[in-house]
Parts: sequence; C-alpha cells; structure tokens
Amino acid sequence: MTVVLARRDLFRGRLARPAKARGLRPPTAIEEERFLAACDGCAACAPACPETVIRHDGEHRPVLRFEHGECTFCGACADVCEAGALVRVGVRDWTAKAEISGKCLAIGGVHCRSCGDACPRSALRFQPRADGRFLPVVVEDACNGCGACVAPCPVDAVRVNERPEGRGEAA
Repeated sequence: MTVVLARRDLFRGRLARPAKARGLRPPTAIEEERFLAACDGCAACAPACPETVIRHDGEHRPVLRFEHGECTFCGACADVCEAGALVRVGVRDWTAKAEISGKCLAIGGVHCRSCGDACPRSALRFQPRADGRFLPVVVEDACNGCGACVAPCPVDAVRVNERPEGRGEAA
C-alpha cells in the first residue's frame, strides 16, 4: 500500500491519519438520509472542487477534509452532481463551526495564533488571561465553518464539526 503525504503533513509529523467513519458532508449536501439514498458514489464532486477539500469516504461519498484547504462555498460540487445529492438550493442549513481542543498550544502557554491568522472572518480571537496566556475563542456568529483554521494548526487542535441545531431542510 502506498501512502501519499503532503509536504506540510510530513514536516508537521502527521504521518498517518485515522480514518473517520463519516466525515462532514459538503455544505451543498441535502439532508443525510436523502443524501445517502441519492448519492451514487460517482466521485465527480472531488475533482470539481477548486479548493481540493472534498475527499471520499469508504463508500465513495463526499466528505470534507480541511487538512487540504478551506471551503469557499462556491457550489462547484453541486454543479457536477447529476444524482441530486449536492444542490445549490433547498440545501440543509450549514451549522458547522470551528472547535478548539485541549491540545491547543495557546492553552498550554505557547504563543501560537496560527488558526486566528488564517481565519478570513476573524472568527477566532485570543482573549488575554491574568496568567499571561491568550486563549482561543471561537466567535460563533462570525464562524461560517469554512475550515481555513484547520490546516495551519501545528498540533491538530482545530476541527470543524456540525452543530445539532438547524439540521432540517431549508425553506
């Protein structure tokens, strides 16, 4: 088995990533149950993504991998989806937001603001503490779940996950 590593992953010590059972679907995906019935695994969406963040799970269905970049919400994946699993209108609400884990260097007292510097919406801010640390805070209203903050993190402390609220179909 051949493993293809990005240069970035090699220098950051990310030699292998555990496979997820199911990743975050693209923002153009319809509701999950209908998505699973509609998606035929044709894999046309991944090469259509100009940001190269769409990869495929074990069933050849699209999932987002922000280790490779960010989603610009361009809709190119929906444009090539003939099965109707990815669409531009009638899509579910995109509730994904960034989350910072305890592995964050700033939480450990190391000056690192990689995620905040990469965020195009300034949704990651660093609040000063009395002990001299600046702790990361995700500004929920500003975060659109694009994933720009994920790849720059040197310790994999940033993830983008869906929030349970707002999972219904758009009106």
